Amino acid sequence: MDKNKVIAVVLGGPGAEREVSLSTGAGIIKALKEKGYNVVEIDFDPKNFCKQLADAKADVVFNAMHGIYGEDGRIQSVLEMLDIPYTGSGVSASAIGMDKFATKRVLFGSGISTPDCLFLYAEDKAIAVEKTLAKFSLPVVVKPASQGSSLGITIVRKEEELQAAFNLAFEYCDEVLVEECIIGDEITVSMVKSGGKLEIFPIILIKANLEWYDFKAKYSAGGSEHIIPAPLDTLVEAEAKKLATDTFNAIGCNGVARVDIMIDQLGKCYVLEINTVPGMTPTSLVPDAAAALGISYADLCEIILQDPLKSK
Repeated sequence: MDKNKVIAVVLGGPGAEREVSLSTGAGIIKALKEKGYNVVEIDFDPKNFCKQLADAKADVVFNAMHGIYGEDGRIQSVLEMLDIPYTGSGVSASAIGMDKFATKRVLFGSGISTPDCLFLYAEDKAIAVEKTLAKFSLPVVVKPASQGSSLGITIVRKEEELQAAFNLAFEYCDEVLVEECIIGDEITVSMVKSGGKLEIFPIILIKANLEWYDFKAKYSAGGSEHIIPAPLDTLVEAEAKKLATDTFNAIGCNGVARVDIMIDQLGKCYVLEINTVPGMTPTSLVPDAAAALGISYADLCEIILQDPLKSK
């Protein structure tokens, strides 16, 4: 990447993950400046984004926006129309990866192991509990279809907790996913595609120091422990890496991504979701996985920047 080009790091925005995005973006900006790049910061304003890009004279966008706008294909669509290269996945992969309903359908259609689920819509609110109990025994996981960072997610272990879980999830969007709850270990597989080659980082075993790996556990110091490399059986490790790779390819991702996987007590792996703009905060998983390979945070940012998507 020509270091004279203007690299616009887009961060912040109006979504629920704003603070996480600000932390991610701050780290990326610092790293790229240390590497000698000409970096400008754009705190995303959806109504003025085109003007922000023009004012910044952006040649390339480094997308540090989590959740709404940044991770759902909307920023990518604008950048495609303006013919500005950008990091990460393209329009369709971003939209699919952010939408848990769409991700599930791709996983099911591709034969990729994932927990059984129930799709619920706004019109199902009054019968959500009834429909859930008709399909599943507890515990289940209730999650809004279009949020990241575990926002709006509840692990429900008692019938009397179900309604509150649905009330919370439907606050975020009108589509809610109910999943069977896989009891076991949670791992995550980070990877980056650059120059057409996909590199898999060491698998991380996540040990939450809270009840489960929720928003607080993810972004609070001491909220979780990352065990790298995960102490896995050789066959389980191979299966996890294959599932992660298959998920990345089935959804059509580019750049850096992270696939979250549960391993049940029999050693079977289940893909939970893919993150197409994974966190790059001081407590985030991807930088930790890269560090296990001797890749510094700044080097990782530069690797991600080297292969931006261009409009077709």
